[in-house]
Amino acid sequence: MISAIATRAQAAPGPRRRPRVEALDAVLDYGLLLGVLFLLGLGFVMVTSASMPIADRNYGDPFFFVMRHGFAMILALLAGALCFAVPIKVWERNAPWLLLCGIGLLILLLVPGVGRTVNGATRWIPLGVLNLQPSEFMKFFAVLYVSDYLIRRQLDVQTTFVGFMRPMVLIGLACALIMVQPDFGTTAVIIATVMGLLFLGGVRIMNFTLLFCGVAMTLIGLIVIEPYRLQRITSFMDPFADPFNTGYQLSQALIAFGRGEWLGVGLGNGIQKQFYLPEAHTDFLLAVVGEEFGLLGVLLVICVFAFLTWRAFTIGNRARISGQGFACYAAHGFGVMLGLQAFVNVGVNTGLLPTKGLPLPFMSYGSNALIVAIMTVAVLLRIDFELRRHAVEPIPEGSVHRERRVLWR
Repeated sequence: MISAIATRAQAAPGPRRRPRVEALDAVLDYGLLLGVLFLLGLGFVMVTSASMPIADRNYGDPFFFVMRHGFAMILALLAGALCFAVPIKVWERNAPWLLLCGIGLLILLLVPGVGRTVNGATRWIPLGVLNLQPSEFMKFFAVLYVSDYLIRRQLDVQTTFVGFMRPMVLIGLACALIMVQPDFGTTAVIIATVMGLLFLGGVRIMNFTLLFCGVAMTLIGLIVIEPYRLQRITSFMDPFADPFNTGYQLSQALIAFGRGEWLGVGLGNGIQKQFYLPEAHTDFLLAVVGEEFGLLGVLLVICVFAFLTWRAFTIGNRARISGQGFACYAAHGFGVMLGLQAFVNVGVNTGLLPTKGLPLPFMSYGSNALIVAIMTVAVLLRIDFELRRHAVEPIPEGSVHRERRVLWR
């Protein structure tokens, strides 16, 4: 009998804890991932359609831009995979150094013989197969830096004017260096994104209003002192008043949208991209979408961008609930950045905003913009991945509680 009791005691397990569940049923935000992949695929198709006529005419190779865009997509996906592998804590620790590195690259760009000048703008550093554009990466670095600052100096930001203005010193320096290139569009996106983050960080309304007025006056001054910027502001209001000069690009884009009507003329059948619409495969790619896929295609693209922005804010809200402040601000900042760029590009293409050279994220031709957009989404997916991984805590065996699964909350 004693032997039987001993055998039973050996067989009966003691108090145990379930092994920690490292991943939930949904490991990633597949909605966000599929939305980005859809835009990448559609962008590749539309860059091919829009660039073949001009590539054949200027380079004798219709696939000149297609091959380069495909190479940029491969680089972007590799950069995205590397960014996804980096824990969020590492981004938080190194955010100030990344911003300083970006400022260093902007200074290096201005050294005679280093920067590459195209159409009067010095924005690129030649690196053999790739031209590095530091201003694009500054958008990424600025979001990380301000997100880190809002956590380290949260009380100062919310209570004092100096604490609120301190991060604007480095951001202002970076924007000044970008304006020297010059690149007004990127400067405006960085400032608007940073101001959005500061507002979300709890800055007093009075301080925020003072900063907003100062920034607005500065941007207006930059527009007034440069005749070509002022010309863009006035010409977009009525592009057909001078359709062969100042209003040429916008008038041709509007003609493309008009030809597309509801369902478009069909993929590859667009006329505007062949002889009339400048920058059809870059800044005005949406006009080609409108001509070949009609209003339905344009609305689909807009809805996908709206969905991606919503997902970024949802991820940020989940990070806030979980007490991960840096991840919260970073997700919100990237959501503002992507949504703002898409909004500006759509507004420029449709004549709602003055003409400005900002590419459509994930879709337009341009290696640096594509790489940065994929890096941004990779960090968003990493934030979501860590939130899901830590959403399930180890629970004692036999407990009446169950694992808490957070999927789309």
